[in-house]
Amino acid sequence: MTDVAASDFRHPRRHVRLDTILRLRWLAVLGQLAAIFIVTEGLQFDVPVVPCISIVAGSAMLNLVLQITVNPMERLEPAYAAGLLALNIVELAGLLFLTGGLQNPFSFLFLAPVLIGATAVPVRLTVGLGLLAVACASILFFFHLPLPWDPDDPLALPPIYLLGIWLSIVLAIGVTGLYSFQVTEEARKLSDALAATELVLTREQHLTQLDGLAAAAAHELGTPLSTIFLISRELEKTVKDGPLASDLKTLREQAQRCRDILGKITQLSSTGAPFDRMKLSELIEETVAPHRDFGVALKVRIAVTAAPEPIGSRNPAILYGVGNILENAVDFARTTVEVNAWWNNDTVEIVISDDGPGIAPDILKRIGEPYLSRRRGPDDAPTERQGLGLGVFIARTLLERTGARVSFTNRIFPDHGAVVQIAWPRRLFEAAETGVESTS
Repeated sequence: MTDVAASDFRHPRRHVRLDTILRLRWLAVLGQLAAIFIVTEGLQFDVPVVPCISIVAGSAMLNLVLQITVNPMERLEPAYAAGLLALNIVELAGLLFLTGGLQNPFSFLFLAPVLIGATAVPVRLTVGLGLLAVACASILFFFHLPLPWDPDDPLALPPIYLLGIWLSIVLAIGVTGLYSFQVTEEARKLSDALAATELVLTREQHLTQLDGLAAAAAHELGTPLSTIFLISRELEKTVKDGPLASDLKTLREQAQRCRDILGKITQLSSTGAPFDRMKLSELIEETVAPHRDFGVALKVRIAVTAAPEPIGSRNPAILYGVGNILENAVDFARTTVEVNAWWNNDTVEIVISDDGPGIAPDILKRIGEPYLSRRRGPDDAPTERQGLGLGVFIARTLLERTGARVSFTNRIFPDHGAVVQIAWPRRLFEAAETGVESTS
């Protein structure tokens, strides 16, 4: 089966565009200016306007410099993106220092840079941003200017309440940051795995197209080979003796051999396109054949029923999916792998089972997820074969796109081993198109 190289789908380093960071920073500048204006002009609170405006102006100036000197569409290295987000935290801490510290309800905005970092930079930099935000919040707990408030009715919050605010900020940074990182990581893994699936399917389709090229080559080569054969035969009748007679005989025999080979290629399919359509038994044989010499007994049982045997297209997705699951069964089996197939007028089903250790309970619940891999040998010892954990995901995705239902179970005790059931509605299995039908 076609393998996906590990180097093709390593998780890429995360890169975020400068334009994205600048848009968020401009939004922060506008929000801070609006807050200062409302508090001073609308609520008539005494705010140190000049220092606050200076911090906001410095942030805006940096935005302008970056926007002018650097292409906004450029993707930043993670360290640079984290640096800008860290600067956001420090700027917010400066504004909060001037306006009441943790008593200021805007202190929860420490969450924003950390959440953005969780989706845009690697985990170590995200942890660094979280620690910086916690450090700033801790400093503001002890050191800050008074909260702008009505001097005739001052607001005095008890220390225990401020401690609760600090603790809630710390917990919110940790929980929401971890949640955002986990969701983003899952989305990234799924995107990479689907890209790998499309690559595998493209490779399998290229292999299928070789059949058509073989048929075209057989057709095109048939005429010149017939001409060579006829001319060599006539020359052989003319030249009875001498060294040329032996060479002409060899030439005619080799031309005839080429004609026989091309004749076999053109006879591989009654439709004229080799392997264009194939019976279920032929599909199983094609997927089983490459695995017969690996020291594992392969037992194929096809239940003949009253309904005629289904004939489907030579779909690369089905060939790869069934072949990959069979390959996994051979890898984990101790002595035997069984392939059972049956059909009726409505359903086509293939069941692949082995006598290996079976699927671990924690893996069984998540089987089919991308980047989930646990290859073990017959004695449950880790093997040297290690991959990205994409094989089962790709196989399941491709098979389900053809309309199949794929389920994974273990044999019932005292038997042991994994069982994979693949079932299609017969009308989808026998669909004429060789492409993949999406069922989403």
